[in-house]
Amino acid sequence: MSFLAFLAAAIVLAITPGPGIAYVVARTVAGGRTEGLASCLGTAIGGMFHVLAAALGLSLIVAQSALAFGLVKYLGAAYLIYLGVRLLLRKDSVFPVESVTAHGARKALREGIVVEALNVKTALFFLAFLPQFVSTAELVIPQLVLLGSVCVALNTCADGVAVYAADRLLESSAARAARARLLTRASGVTMIGLGTTLALARRES
Repeated sequence: MSFLAFLAAAIVLAITPGPGIAYVVARTVAGGRTEGLASCLGTAIGGMFHVLAAALGLSLIVAQSALAFGLVKYLGAAYLIYLGVRLLLRKDSVFPVESVTAHGARKALREGIVVEALNVKTALFFLAFLPQFVSTAELVIPQLVLLGSVCVALNTCADGVAVYAADRLLESSAARAARARLLTRASGVTMIGLGTTLALARRES
């Protein structure tokens, strides 16, 4: 699949409200914009741990067997479809913002790194999403690191926007809920379409 297709899917997924955005918003509410932005940087660093782990793990699979890597891509496609269906079926599209205590920017940074680095769902998502856009005819690790870094950068940008929005507190809860529902539905359709397109393309080849 082309880089533009990857970029479009990654952007939609980045702006979909989720636990990551809820976390940085909670940090912003508790400690202000500085603490919120520090937590964004922390989650970005933690996300890069998953990118590197996925790159190393998937490159080993490619080295062992092209068939095994193809199986991983099929399983990844199925996982993306599963996530998309879950998003479409979810009744409440707004993640609750938990109450947290202000601890300062440095602690927010460290906590953001730990929270994201230990997030198993992030690891599974990278393992499912990144292989769909990798060509085994070229070096795998650089491709995975590039694509993963783009995902982390987009997610961090979305988190940063959420921090500024939370800091200003200009939007009504009803407007936020409506926007969250729309973005969640768009993300669900994107993941289902991505997984289905990949599976059909592999069957035709």
